[in-house]
Amino acid sequence: MRLLIVEDDPFISELLGDGLTEEGYECDFAATAAEAEELARLLPYGLLILDVMLPEGMDAGYLLGRRLREHGVNTPILFLSARGAVEDRIQGLDAGGDDYLSKPFDFGELRARVRAILRRAGGQPQKSLPLAAGFMLDLTGRELYRAGRRTDLNRREFMLLELLVTNPGRAFTREEIVDRLWGSDGAVELKVIDVYVSAVRRKTHEALIETIRGHGYRLGREPGQGT
Repeated sequence: MRLLIVEDDPFISELLGDGLTEEGYECDFAATAAEAEELARLLPYGLLILDVMLPEGMDAGYLLGRRLREHGVNTPILFLSARGAVEDRIQGLDAGGDDYLSKPFDFGELRARVRAILRRAGGQPQKSLPLAAGFMLDLTGRELYRAGRRTDLNRREFMLLELLVTNPGRAFTREEIVDRLWGSDGAVELKVIDVYVSAVRRKTHEALIETIRGHGYRLGREPGQGT
């Protein structure tokens, strides 16, 4: 299960990530509402853990929740905030939140609330997606299958394929792929994307990833699907 933690305090973000990773969740991170919105509209997260106060403003989390709901993003949202008054909780729920937890909180309670939200949501917004040549991408188990047989992918090979699969028809530049897969880590060279693309192609023996000359890569398509 993949979660998005939206928190601008690096210490709190790290604590949340470490604790939830120990519970078996995969965690992505965003420090601003703008970054979180882009990720939440791009990838099928199981849950957003969203701080109310972000660099964009004291109510940036509420505003983000409303925008996501307006754009049809139904990913569950757990709001975190130091403001714990009844009116604050009401505002969070009205902004699209599924739950609201006041800081400081006990981590055991956070884990319980995460489990409860995921039970209500049925676990994962999307379970699997079909690809060319009979492949299926399992978004819950984060694995690639064909005719019931699993193809082993490492974490970033899966993330690369997931990015393309959840954006069919869109071509991504190498710069965009680095940004999605590594975030703010600027030490990654663009040519590493070609290495990952080659690895996925080698493992699948199929052109699941199509090269767009002069631009980058997009999801491969079955013959006869058009341009």
